[in-house]
Amino acid sequence: MKLNRTYLFIAISSIALVIVLIIQINWILETAKIKEELFTEKANIVLSKTTEALSLDSGTVKNIGAYEQSFGCIVINACKTKEVCISAPDINKIDSLFKHFMGFYNFHLDYSFVVVKDAPGGIKNENSLTNNIYRKRLQELASKSGLELVLIIPDKEQFIMAEMGTLFITSVILILVVLVLFWRTTLSLMKEKQISEHTTDFLNNMTHEFKTPLTNIALAGKMIIKDPVIKQEDKIKHYSAIILEENEKLRLQVEQVLSMTALERGEIPLQKTDLDMHELINDCIKCIGIQIENKAGDLNLKLDAQQFTVFGDKTHLTNAFCNLVDNAVKYSNEKPELSIQTTNSNTNLIIIFSDNGIGIEKEYQEKVFDKFFRVPTGNMHNVKGFGLGLAYIKKIIELHSGTIELKSEAGRGTTFTITLPNA
Repeated sequence: MKLNRTYLFIAISSIALVIVLIIQINWILETAKIKEELFTEKANIVLSKTTEALSLDSGTVKNIGAYEQSFGCIVINACKTKEVCISAPDINKIDSLFKHFMGFYNFHLDYSFVVVKDAPGGIKNENSLTNNIYRKRLQELASKSGLELVLIIPDKEQFIMAEMGTLFITSVILILVVLVLFWRTTLSLMKEKQISEHTTDFLNNMTHEFKTPLTNIALAGKMIIKDPVIKQEDKIKHYSAIILEENEKLRLQVEQVLSMTALERGEIPLQKTDLDMHELINDCIKCIGIQIENKAGDLNLKLDAQQFTVFGDKTHLTNAFCNLVDNAVKYSNEKPELSIQTTNSNTNLIIIFSDNGIGIEKEYQEKVFDKFFRVPTGNMHNVKGFGLGLAYIKKIIELHSGTIELKSEAGRGTTFTITLPNA
């Protein structure tokens, strides 16, 4: 139920975020549209004021012929030529009027203008400035000649973007911030969900692991307090040994959990000395050798490294290596085959642990070093442990400036490659 609520929350949040983004983008587009309309309105006002001023200036043009002669090649019969001579000589009078009104309306942009005659079909412009062209008939002369004054502003889009600059940049930044925060929040939720699942599995495993020794201790205690048994010294010793053994198991299990927590907090200082890693590996083998023999397994040692001294903490490195060897036996088939090799690479010691066990499926290989994670095996209690072993091993190796790599194939075994700097 909690898992479903998490996914439901993420789904609803995603939909809400998409809606907000659509609204924000639509708002930006609408603002750009309004800015464009204001731009067009201002351009038309400037053009209207200019044509009005020209129409009121009776001295500018005496007649149509003189008007056309004054403008030279700027005055074009659009019906015949279908094009505009934009690069014609400057007309001081019109230019001065445009400059005046554009300055008056705070419209400081580059512009050009032409006068066309009889252009019912519009102006064809080779620079494709259709959206940047504004036209106005010269009122006093329109009835006689059909002359139009055309204003061309090529920087329309740049002006609108400049007007929206702060708004646009702020909106983009806010959208990016919201997206990043949403992504981080989603990742945090997914991580919390995984931690919750792993914690639940850990508590289930811990309950099971503690249940067996506690049951054995309780049973041994009951046997001791019974009158017929209390008189038999050998049985008292036997049951007492069971209590001590199970108590030690509990202590080690609790110590494993506490050690992992302390390591993560950096509360356990490492006692580093020069270590003979071949000797340390042999010590680990002694602990597990009997189990391999009992399963009729095979152990192959190939310690070929010439430089095998490492500056490290003997206790923690021993625990880490013994954990690897122990896992090789626990997760093996009926006859475990374990191989341990050492070699050198540059100034590093390479230690390779290989087994023929059940292997790890590819989908779980990136998670096996996570705290509390255990590869699903159907019956979650058929193998002892809390899911802390590989997390502890990786942490110890990293504290010694080393690395650990995993290669595995389901049903064909696992290989761990540890790299440690030589002393």
